[in-house]
Amino acid sequence: MATPVESEKQKFRLRRFLSTIILVCTALFICSAVLVITDHKQKFSEWASNDDLKGKRLKTCENMPYGSQTLPRGIVSPTSDLELLPLWGYHQKNYLKKPSKYLLAIAAGIMQKENVNKIVNKFLWSDGCNFVVMLFHYDGLVDGWRDLKWSNKAIHLSAINQTKWWFAKRFLHPDIVSEYEYIFLWDEDLGVNNFDPGSYLTIIKEEGLEISQPALDPSGSEVHHQLTKKQNGSKVHRRIRRKIGGSICDDSSSGPPCSGFVEMMAPVFSKASWRCTWYMIQNDLVQGWGVDYQLGYCAQGDPSKNVGIVDSQYIKHYGIPTLGGSATKIQCLSKQSEERQTVKNWSRIELEIFKDRWKKAAKDDDCWSDPYKQY
Repeated sequence: MATPVESEKQKFRLRRFLSTIILVCTALFICSAVLVITDHKQKFSEWASNDDLKGKRLKTCENMPYGSQTLPRGIVSPTSDLELLPLWGYHQKNYLKKPSKYLLAIAAGIMQKENVNKIVNKFLWSDGCNFVVMLFHYDGLVDGWRDLKWSNKAIHLSAINQTKWWFAKRFLHPDIVSEYEYIFLWDEDLGVNNFDPGSYLTIIKEEGLEISQPALDPSGSEVHHQLTKKQNGSKVHRRIRRKIGGSICDDSSSGPPCSGFVEMMAPVFSKASWRCTWYMIQNDLVQGWGVDYQLGYCAQGDPSKNVGIVDSQYIKHYGIPTLGGSATKIQCLSKQSEERQTVKNWSRIELEIFKDRWKKAAKDDDCWSDPYKQY
């Protein structure tokens, strides 16, 4: 049996042991807490760092195309072109040839095949010009063009009874055609005996014309606006001086139909002016009426200087109605006339719709000021 002294010693040792255990446990708890807090701080720091990096990345990638921010900058290809590429073999070899610099797009039906062939041959065989040719087939008869020598090198798009502007809105996005200096957006019923694409391009570059068209030969052409009629002895004109209807065009006149205007059958756009024009074309208004009167807003400056008619390179506008008629059989004249009148009536309706939209857009946009007022 332990003496009182030994019992006290045992109790003392037990208390010291328990105190040591408590101190060790407390130390372990505190260390664990510190580690947890440190780990969380590190994670929070990493998250904050990631957010900072994300913010910095967004700032440095502001010029990246929308939607491409998750891609490495070097892999982003923001534009394209209409060059045909082979199914085999590295295509870079094909780029040893001169890339095309210009685009000719024509709305075409099989009934105008012979005339379209003449137009395309003029462009393809013009000295010093490299054109991509695109046909908008509104009658769906693509195979009927296969016998032409240039057909396999052209881009063929087909949609039944759709207009040139319907095709242009959907297939000539500015990022796709940005590689081309000028875009010729032509109708099929044009005579090109007195037109040379190379000479025309030289003139519009010298004159600084962002939007232009060849003058219309008054002999044999359907002329809707006096401004686009050929002026004898002139290379280029940008305005007319005469009475038109109830208005008088003189040196003080500004805007259509006196200046800053081209018609819609044979417009030629610089790539900068086309980018603007593409945005103005309405998705649901396919006739294009009304757009011609507002093209000056896309002239990249003063429309009275940057929009013009080239007299020395002129065409004939035959005014042959084909879109909307049957391409598989010849219809009677009365039926053609009836359909043509129907198209014209709807075009006028679209014109009024476009004009109303323009007025409303101009009125409601607090950030927009009319650049025409400065000219």
